[in-house]
Amino acid sequence: VSTPSSEMKSSASNRLRATIMIVDDEPITMEMVQVFLEDVGYRNFVQIEDSTQAMATIEEREPDIILLDLVMPEVSGFEILQSVRNHPKFKYLPVIILTASADPQDKLRALDLGATDFLAKPVDPSELGLRVRNTLAAKAYLDQLANYDRLTSLPNRNMFFEKFMQVLNEARRHHDYLALLNIELDNFDTINDTIGIKAGDEVLRQISLRIGEAIRRTDILGLATENEGAVMDLFRMESSVFSLFLYRIDGVESAAVVAQRIIRVIREPLQVEGRDVYVTASIGIATFPTEADDRDTLVRLASSAKDFIKNRGGDSFQFSSPEINEMYSKRQKMESRMRTALTQKEFILFYQPKVDLQTGKILGVEGLIRWRDGSGKLISPGEFIPLAEENGFIVPLGEFVLREGCRQLQEWHRDGRKITMSLNLSAKQLKDPGLLEKIREIIAASGVDASYLTIEITESLLMEDVDKTIGFLGDLKKMGLKISIDDFGTGYSSLSYLRQLPIDELKIDQSFVFAIGNDNASKAIVSSIVFLATSLGLYTVAEGIETEEQLQFLKEQRCNQYQGFFFSRPIPPDEFYALLLKE
Repeated sequence: VSTPSSEMKSSASNRLRATIMIVDDEPITMEMVQVFLEDVGYRNFVQIEDSTQAMATIEEREPDIILLDLVMPEVSGFEILQSVRNHPKFKYLPVIILTASADPQDKLRALDLGATDFLAKPVDPSELGLRVRNTLAAKAYLDQLANYDRLTSLPNRNMFFEKFMQVLNEARRHHDYLALLNIELDNFDTINDTIGIKAGDEVLRQISLRIGEAIRRTDILGLATENEGAVMDLFRMESSVFSLFLYRIDGVESAAVVAQRIIRVIREPLQVEGRDVYVTASIGIATFPTEADDRDTLVRLASSAKDFIKNRGGDSFQFSSPEINEMYSKRQKMESRMRTALTQKEFILFYQPKVDLQTGKILGVEGLIRWRDGSGKLISPGEFIPLAEENGFIVPLGEFVLREGCRQLQEWHRDGRKITMSLNLSAKQLKDPGLLEKIREIIAASGVDASYLTIEITESLLMEDVDKTIGFLGDLKKMGLKISIDDFGTGYSSLSYLRQLPIDELKIDQSFVFAIGNDNASKAIVSSIVFLATSLGLYTVAEGIETEEQLQFLKEQRCNQYQGFFFSRPIPPDEFYALLLKE
């Protein structure tokens, strides 16, 4: 809870972070002014000795205050002041004049041009600090009034258009995706008429807090590890209309995830003046660069999409592009089907043999999930796995893989086939605090010998939080499980960390194996990985073997096992068992 003293401290801290620009043709004067201000806590300074560069630098650096000399060669302080006041963005930027002139006409002229204050040279340190502090405090107050909504404390329409250009230019420079969400509460006029304007204001305050909380949730983008740089900024535009920027994202699908989250949190009942108030919202989405590449068009498209869904009853979201809407309609249908498919036992495990490179015998399998729908059609994992990761369904799906894999392995063991099995853990599963206990329970329920189970985790996931990872892997090892790093060579592991990780196996990524035939660099990488693993006492498995040439090369390198179409695709359990019987 903020207190008056904490707010004062925060305000003072913000002032001390202000950017102070000093424009003077005397470097010694600028140095002295900066030293005086550093003594009272200011840290951000821009010094301009060449007055011809002043306006360009002001536009580039956008200072919070300018300390301006009047008498300078080529371009005078008067000319700079006039240019600043004629610039729409800097019309009210504080400018304190530093001058040795005793001519009152100079002061009058500077005042007419819009000077904020005056200080005589040589500058008195105490007076300088006082004037700068007071000027910045006044600027902060005026900025708050001009740029922030009083009811919700959100940045307002002015800030929206200013920030939008910055965000759009950044997206162009970095070739990023950007989404604009136009959010309007449905039938808000009716709410005001029913419960009163004061209570209506409380609804807006609570809704703005809910949206803000929703977009701060770290898992909102689904694959959080791949979207850590994503940024969201919320604005109140007018009445019951809000706008949200979503930028530095990997694709427009993130906008749908955010919109769905906002729709859900707004639907939850509000407590206003002792009664439940129910609110819904309509959201229009426009994306850069897929639908438009300029600010005004994006604003218009998002607003039009919002009006479209609002006229159809609201309580939903709409992309402005028909193609994108069609894509998300299919995604929503698949998401709905996916949830019923688990209860209807449409998900199954296929098994890809892991073969000894020297003897050609099957030593184990990797369990891979497949979806056979009600019509018997196999749905590609590339279609449903990313969606499951995004909406969190990967957690129950991953649990199914662990249970079914352990059940099947125990069945084969009872038949005397003592093979191993590898199963994958996803990013979402690793974030589940109950994962270790769940694995322990699944192993106990199946009765399988844990030493025949290998848990595969991708290299990139392992390197996210190495210290936490070491502890987690250690707990898995205590259960008797083996640990494999999947897709090794693609995640830039530190060798010093690799030595600390309690792992048993490295799986060489198939992208390196695929290029063995015609790429000496890939051959060198594969050879190095096998040598590294051998030196560390680790087992090696090559993925994606498709040719005799690849197989022979890996044999020569003394790789231990391989998987790939050369021996067998992933196949149903009965087909795999038939392969075992042939040995």
